[in-house]
Amino acid sequence: MYKTVILGSGPAGLTAGIYAARAGLKPLLIKGLEAGGQLTQTPEIGNWPGAFDNPSGYDLIDKLTLHAQNLGVEFKEGEAVSCNLTDGIKTLTLDDGSVIETKTLIIATGARARYLEVKGEENYKGRGVSACATCDGFFFRGKTVAVVGGGSAAFTEALYLASICKKVYLIHRREGFRAEAILVDKLKALSTEGKVEFILNAKVKEVKGDENKLTSIVLDLKGQDSELALDGLFVAVGHVPATSIFKESLSLDEGYIKVGLGKGATSTNIKGVYACGDCADKVYRQAITSAGTGCMAALDAEHYLLDSTFRE
Repeated sequence: MYKTVILGSGPAGLTAGIYAARAGLKPLLIKGLEAGGQLTQTPEIGNWPGAFDNPSGYDLIDKLTLHAQNLGVEFKEGEAVSCNLTDGIKTLTLDDGSVIETKTLIIATGARARYLEVKGEENYKGRGVSACATCDGFFFRGKTVAVVGGGSAAFTEALYLASICKKVYLIHRREGFRAEAILVDKLKALSTEGKVEFILNAKVKEVKGDENKLTSIVLDLKGQDSELALDGLFVAVGHVPATSIFKESLSLDEGYIKVGLGKGATSTNIKGVYACGDCADKVYRQAITSAGTGCMAALDAEHYLLDSTFRE
């Protein structure tokens, strides 16, 4: 029986682990399907306070993991596949069949890449279609690729790909961007060199290939179809929260776990269950805000265990 179990090993889960360990809760942290979460796919982080040397997401996660390990956080490989959450003891079943019981649960399962869901896309996933430039960009060195999206993630992907690819198209369905201004300026500077080209007010309509790999995409340009030859397509149009196993027990809003429903800012509709990071945040979705809510979740769990009024 654990006092606290944490699901997820991104900045939210690791920060929760650090604070829970310091509180003497001896937490168990289940790493999840993708150890380190989405942040490990980010080649450069320029907005983590104090880290002005622009570390990679992998390096930052590595330091957070070492910090948690040094404080005595217990780590376990695997992913929770089902749960039984009550106001008392919470039970988790992992993908290896093991069953874990805990008094409090901190959910930091994050989110997973959203795809376009257009014709042909599913056929060419892993064969030209990807949602992670740092994972798969190596296979497209010196080739022509496109990135779909208008947020900071899309611009970060495009900047990375521009450093290794022959040509990068940035495709966005609108004229304006949601990305940080500094990222937009960097990519626009590359466009003047011919390395990057913006295709705006456009939507991907279809992904085509030769049965083995992607060869082109069909764009809807203001009602007109236009085919664009490509070697690779990188999708960066947001994420969906990884919360499917909780849909029968927790209150959700478009898949995101609702918080602030009890005592504590990260509280869910079930006492002793807390949520933090991208699985509960559909607004900010930053590494630093995830870490902040991870801290809050650990403190909420500590208060629940120590203060009887939190259990009333």
